[in-house]
Amino acid sequence: MGVLMSRRQTVEKVQKVSLAVSAFKDGLREQPSTRRRAEAGGTRRGTLEQAVQEGEEEASAGPSQPEESSAGKAAWERLRDGRGVEPEEFDRANRFTPPAFIRPKRELHDDEPPDISLEQREQVLNDEMCEICEVWTAESLFPCRVCSRVYHDGCLRRMGYLQSDSAVEVTETAHTETGWSCYYCDNLNLLLTEEEMYSLMETLRNCKIIPETCLTLDDFLHYKHLVHKQQFERPMAEAQEEQAALQFSALDPDKKGHIEWQDFLSHESIQLLQKLRPQNALLRLLTAKERERARAAFLALDQDSDGFIGEGECRRARHGWFRKHQKETPSCNVSISHVGPMSESSPASSGSSKSQKTLPSTEQEEARPVDWPSFLRENVAYILAARPNSAALHLQPPA
Repeated sequence: MGVLMSRRQTVEKVQKVSLAVSAFKDGLREQPSTRRRAEAGGTRRGTLEQAVQEGEEEASAGPSQPEESSAGKAAWERLRDGRGVEPEEFDRANRFTPPAFIRPKRELHDDEPPDISLEQREQVLNDEMCEICEVWTAESLFPCRVCSRVYHDGCLRRMGYLQSDSAVEVTETAHTETGWSCYYCDNLNLLLTEEEMYSLMETLRNCKIIPETCLTLDDFLHYKHLVHKQQFERPMAEAQEEQAALQFSALDPDKKGHIEWQDFLSHESIQLLQKLRPQNALLRLLTAKERERARAAFLALDQDSDGFIGEGECRRARHGWFRKHQKETPSCNVSISHVGPMSESSPASSGSSKSQKTLPSTEQEEARPVDWPSFLRENVAYILAARPNSAALHLQPPA
């Protein structure tokens, strides 16, 4: 047994070394442009308007244009490979090699209904060893609330995925009911296949969206107008523009006046998944933890145990535990894993007059029965959209 284990570990070691070499080569190619940006004292997290203005100024200057195109090319490559935004001054000394993400592939049976039983509970177990260093240290490992992976906070720091300002938050929330999503599950863009990713990149290019920049309200509305016109060949209606403005507010819960690139990318990724994949295919993306959480929620709502709940209960539950709430308002801080029905007088359901308007409770709604398969299909997009750690609402429940 010891010999077999040593051989397996040797093979895995060789694979990791080859990935580290390729990642190191990529880092050398990207390092000059990163150094130039650091010396210039700029930041990639400027708004789209600022990025366009800087690009026009450098284009008029002439000699610096190849440098900017190189930096832009690196940003598009990071978007394609799902690597996200790297720190401006990332010291690769004493750092672990970032993981090589492999995008999923569609299978022939993906569109068929998956067998997710309500009665048969699933045993959910976390991994025993850290996903990064493969060392077991018991209680010092932080579990992901979506998948079975566990991590050391020190390993996350050495990977560059855990900065000093977020370390305390991870350690406080990883073992709570709300939980913490690892860097795999936090990035909804990694759910896209290569074909779907190229489709999204083409849309972003056509709409002149620059990767790794923040978007203001004007940028977001301009993008939505262009996408709508390309898809339907007609201008966006006023009501649709109002909905887009509301979505911008949901993506900017701190009211900073702009939305972060990662939040925008997660929102567009989940929108594309809804557009290109049927609900059965989306159900296959759910992890065992997410299926168990949804199963417990349905059983808690099914008070008479007849296998059905009302439409009103389903809608209130969707608002209650499949959307995020700002950390500054603890009275409205309802956990995603909340499994009880939301009362009409609870803070989460009556936070504002607008939220009350989006929660109609008519007799017709209450009368429509919702069984377990329908409950899963109608809520799968909201379960997936709740994965990111960000406080932004990446998918608003419909009115």
